[in-house]
Amino acid sequence: MDSHTKRRLIWSFLANWLSRLSSTLIQIVQLPVFLHFWSVPLYGDWLIISGIPTYLSFSTVGFGTVAGNEMTMLVARGDRAGALRVFQSCWWLIAALCASIILLLSGALYNLPAARILRIGSISETGTKWIIFYLGVSVLLGQLEQLLQAAYRSIVRYVYGSLMKSLLSLIAFALTLVAVALHQGPRNVALVYAAANTAGTIFLVIMVKRDIPWIEFGWNHASLAEMRALVRPAIAFMGFPIGQALNLSGTQLAVNYALGSTSVVVFAAARTVSRGALQMVQLVNGTFEPEITLAFGARNIELTRTLHRRACQLALLVALVIVAGLMTVGPWFLSHWSRGRVPPSPVLLSILLLVVVCFALWSTSSTLMTATNQHQKMAVVYVLATSFTCAVCYFFARWKGLYGAAASLVVAELAMNCYVLPASLRIAQDTFPAFMASLFTIPTGLHPRALLARLRRSKPGLEAE
Repeated sequence: MDSHTKRRLIWSFLANWLSRLSSTLIQIVQLPVFLHFWSVPLYGDWLIISGIPTYLSFSTVGFGTVAGNEMTMLVARGDRAGALRVFQSCWWLIAALCASIILLLSGALYNLPAARILRIGSISETGTKWIIFYLGVSVLLGQLEQLLQAAYRSIVRYVYGSLMKSLLSLIAFALTLVAVALHQGPRNVALVYAAANTAGTIFLVIMVKRDIPWIEFGWNHASLAEMRALVRPAIAFMGFPIGQALNLSGTQLAVNYALGSTSVVVFAAARTVSRGALQMVQLVNGTFEPEITLAFGARNIELTRTLHRRACQLALLVALVIVAGLMTVGPWFLSHWSRGRVPPSPVLLSILLLVVVCFALWSTSSTLMTATNQHQKMAVVYVLATSFTCAVCYFFARWKGLYGAAASLVVAELAMNCYVLPASLRIAQDTFPAFMASLFTIPTGLHPRALLARLRRSKPGLEAE
C-alpha cells in the first residue's frame, strides 16, 4: 500500500467522521430548538409526518452507489467514455423514478386524508399534505446528490464530495432552524428545507460540471442497456435496509410478543448502547470502500487483497477496544442516561456486545462485495438470516428471557460470516489461513522497528546519541 493510498484513507476517515458528526449534531440540536419555539404536541406531530417521506428513499436506494462503483472502476481502467455512459444512464433512470414517485405521491396525498390516517391533531389536513410533499421532494433529490457525489468518487476526490455534501446538509438544517426561530409554522419550515435542498442539488451540479470537465449533463451517452444493467444490483441494495429493519424492529416486536412492552424498553436501551461500537465499525467500512473500488477497477488484486485485510483488521480492533470500554462504563451510562428508569444488566449488555464483534468481521469484509457490485446474493442471504433471527428471537425470549433474545441475534451474524468471508476471499484471491494470519500481523509501516527507523531518518542526530 503506497503513501498516496494511506493518505487518502486518512482523509477519507476524517471526512466520514465529520459526516457522522454533523448528523449527530443535527439530532442533538434539533430537539431543544424546536421545543423552545413549538409546543410538545406540535413537535410530536412534526416528527410523525417527517418520518413518512424517508420511506420514499427505498424506491431509488442503491442506484447512486452502484453507479459510483461502476464509474470508479471504469475510470481506474482509463475508460472515461464508459463512466460517462453510466453517469448519464443512471441520472435519467433516477430522474424518471423520482418523477414517477412524485406523481404517485401527489395522487395519494390528493385522495387520502393524511392527517386523519396519521392521527395528527396540531397541523391541518392541508398542511400535513404539503409537509409530506415538500419533504418527499427533498428525500428524492438526495438520490441525485448521491450520484453527483459518485462523480467525485470516480476521480478519487470522494473526500471533497463528502465534505461538500455534509456542509450543504448543515446549511439546509441551519436555514430550517432559522425558519423555526422566526416563528414559522411546520408547512413553511418544510418549504424552507425543500428549497435549501433544491438549491444544494443545483449547486452540486454546477460544481461537478466545473470540477469534472468530461462529465456532461444530457442524454447523448445514455443507454437503455446500461440502465437495465444497473437495475439488478441497485434493487439488491434494498435488501440491506429491509434486513436492518428486520434486525432492529422485527426482533423488538418478537420481544414484545414474548415478554411484553416493558422488556422491549430494557432490550432496546441496552442495544442502543451496544450499537455505539457498530457505528465506529461502519465508519471504517466507509473509509476503505472507495479505495477498494479503485484498486479492483484497476485490476490490482494485490492491493485489493491488502485493503480487505487491513479493513477487517482495523474494524475488529476498533470493535474490541470500544466493546471493552462499553463493558466497563456501559451499565453506568445506561443507568444515568435513562435516569434510573432502565435497570442496567451487565450480562445482557455483554451478549449484545458479542453480537457487535461478530458483526464487525462480516460487515467490513462485505465491503469488498458492495464496493465491486457483487452483492446481490449477499443481500438475499441477509434478508433470510434476519428473518430467521426474528423467529428465533421469539422462542429464545420465551425460553431464557432477555438473555435468550440477545443471544438469538448471534444467529444472523454467524450466518453472514459463514457466507460473506468465503465469498470475499474468492474475490480477493485470498486464502482463509493467510487472511486469518493477517488479522494478527502488525502492518509493516506500523511495526515499532519501522517507526523507529523512520524517526531516525527524520532526526539524523538520534543515532549519535
